[in-house]
Amino acid sequence: MDTMSTNVSGSGQGDVAAPAAIVMNNVWKVFGPRAPEAMASILRDRLDKEEVTRRFGCVVGVADVSISVAPGEIFCVMGLSGSGKSTLIRHINRLLEPSAGEILVDGENIMTKTAAELRTLRSRKVSMVFQSFGLLPHRTVRDNVALPLEIQAASKQQRFDVAEAALAKVNLSGWGDRYCHELSGGMQQRVGLARALAADSAILLMDEPFSALDPLIRRQLQDEFLTLSRSMGKTVVFITHDLDEAIRIGDRIAIMKDGVIIQIDTPEDIVTAPRHDYVAKFVADISRLKVITAGRIMEPVGSFAARHPQADLTSLRQVGSQQPLGELVELAAQDEAPLAVTDGGGTVVGIVDRQLLLEGLRKGGQS
Repeated sequence: MDTMSTNVSGSGQGDVAAPAAIVMNNVWKVFGPRAPEAMASILRDRLDKEEVTRRFGCVVGVADVSISVAPGEIFCVMGLSGSGKSTLIRHINRLLEPSAGEILVDGENIMTKTAAELRTLRSRKVSMVFQSFGLLPHRTVRDNVALPLEIQAASKQQRFDVAEAALAKVNLSGWGDRYCHELSGGMQQRVGLARALAADSAILLMDEPFSALDPLIRRQLQDEFLTLSRSMGKTVVFITHDLDEAIRIGDRIAIMKDGVIIQIDTPEDIVTAPRHDYVAKFVADISRLKVITAGRIMEPVGSFAARHPQADLTSLRQVGSQQPLGELVELAAQDEAPLAVTDGGGTVVGIVDRQLLLEGLRKGGQS
């Protein structure tokens, strides 16, 4: 790469129909005592990362990133250590100041907000869950969860009620009077999530929240998080270095490398249609059975009905359009009849028969 410009492809911001909850336009972050000088030279001379370090002794953390996140979307940012993903997420609530670019939250330019307005943003609209939990050891579990409400000057009774409700959502009812050192790592992470839920923010920023946990606990918390975020309609930016986690959780995934976003796409397209050698290497060992969905391989219902006018579609077993190929194979092994694919509202939109499954397997097995 000769210059540090983003190479975003796939389902980028142009594909998001709903008004965006978060927009970042051409955001840069340069670290170092000569950062302003380096930034000016980057924009003028289009220096690459190595040249910036050589000339100015500065480090480029985020390079010309533009993203858009829709309301209610789980947007995963994935990359190796040092890729810039944690730096990126801290710009959304301005824990870090960008060197250049524009950041909008619900249409408001947060670059123009005062310190007091930023505190309100962080306490009411944008909550953050950290990998290190960020819990206060001298406070009880309940008081940790109620901290955002305390900042908002809520009454003691309101803090108690909201904290108890949040703890119930993360399956920690009855633990409010304990201290955090009495909880396991997984339970402490639940407390961190409950604290974010207690603030009732529309936007959650999650910086590798499950990466320090054992695999079994991690998967359990992923399940609980998905259920909660879907039911509550939260907009989530989720940072991870684990591609399996990103595929499992994300509506879309952004792959980062050296501060640059290489590709933004759905999990299915990230795996089946990588647009960069770096992305292709990441997904090489991922089984397509986990990510190719019924909606991808189905025959449209109208086409099937035209070929089989006597077919009774109501008698067929129904599957969701997002059901993965591996699960469809298991169902087909139990019954030779085709599967009826439904949309989110339960309407049959397509049919998957054994021939289509075989074709999907041929294209969608291990690389």
